[in-house]
Amino acid sequence: MERKRRDGRLGLLKKRLETIYRLYHKGFVYSDPVELVHRLSDRRDIEIAGLVASSLAYGRVENIKRAIGRVMDVMDWKPYRFVVGFSPQRDRGLFEDFVYRFNDGRDIAALLYFIRQMLSECGSIEGFFLKGYSQARPIREALERFVENTLSLDTAGIYGKERLPHSAGVRFFFPSPSTGSPCKRLNLYLRWMVRREGPDFGLWNGVSPSALVIPLDTHMARISRLIGLTRRTTACWKMAEEITDTLRMLAPEDPVKYDFAITRLGILEECKKGCHRCHIKDICVEARSRNR
Repeated sequence: MERKRRDGRLGLLKKRLETIYRLYHKGFVYSDPVELVHRLSDRRDIEIAGLVASSLAYGRVENIKRAIGRVMDVMDWKPYRFVVGFSPQRDRGLFEDFVYRFNDGRDIAALLYFIRQMLSECGSIEGFFLKGYSQARPIREALERFVENTLSLDTAGIYGKERLPHSAGVRFFFPSPSTGSPCKRLNLYLRWMVRREGPDFGLWNGVSPSALVIPLDTHMARISRLIGLTRRTTACWKMAEEITDTLRMLAPEDPVKYDFAITRLGILEECKKGCHRCHIKDICVEARSRNR
C-alpha cells in the first residue's frame, strides 16, 4: 500500500512538472542570464561566455545580465579571440572599473586568465574539466577536482602573487562540494554545456546528462520543499543531491530537466500570485494548507 501511494505521488509529480516544463520553454530565456550566451553562435565563444555568465549568476537577473554585458562589451562579444590573446599584465586594467557585488575587475581578469590557461593546456574548458571526470564516479568528485585544478593555475599577473591569495575574489566563482557548498553556479554551467535541449546548449559530449546535479538556488530550494523534492531546510550540497535523486526517479537520463521550469516559478514570481492559478498547487504543501 505504501509503495502504491509513493508511486501515485511520483506519477502526479511527474505530470505536473511536465506541465510546467512545456509551459516554461526556451522562449523564457529573457528571464535568465543564459539569454546573453544565446547571442553567440561559435561554440568556442559559447563555452567561454557560459562560464563567465554562470560565474556572475548571483543576485537579481537584471543586475546579473548588466554585469555579464559589461564583461562581454570589453571582449567585443568575441570571448574566444579575446581570451586566447589575453595578457594579465597588459589587459587586466580593462576591467578595473568593473564591480558587481562581491567581485571586482581583478576577479574577472583572473577568471579569464584561468580560462586562457585551460585552453592552452587542454584545448577547451571541457577538456580541462574531463581531467577529473570519470563516469564511474559522482559528479561531486569531478567538481572538486575541477575546482582544485583551476585554483592551482597561475595568478601572478593578477593578484601580484604566484599562489592565489585566500582573499582573492575569484575563489567565489569556484566553490567546492567538499565545503558543503551547493555549487549552484558551477552546476548551472554544467547544465548549459551538457544538456541537449534548450535553453541549454549540449556542447559537451564527454559528460552524461544523467550525472548532473541540480543548480540549487533560493528559488529551487523553496519550491522543492513545497512539492516534496527534499525535506532538508538548509541549502547545501546534500540538499542539491537529495533533490536530484528525487528528480532522477522521474527522469533517470536527465535529472536536471525540470530545473529551468521550476526556477521560473520563483524568478517570475508566479509562486506569489496566488495558488488558485498555480500549475502545481495540487502537489504543493502550502497550497493544500491554504485550502483546508
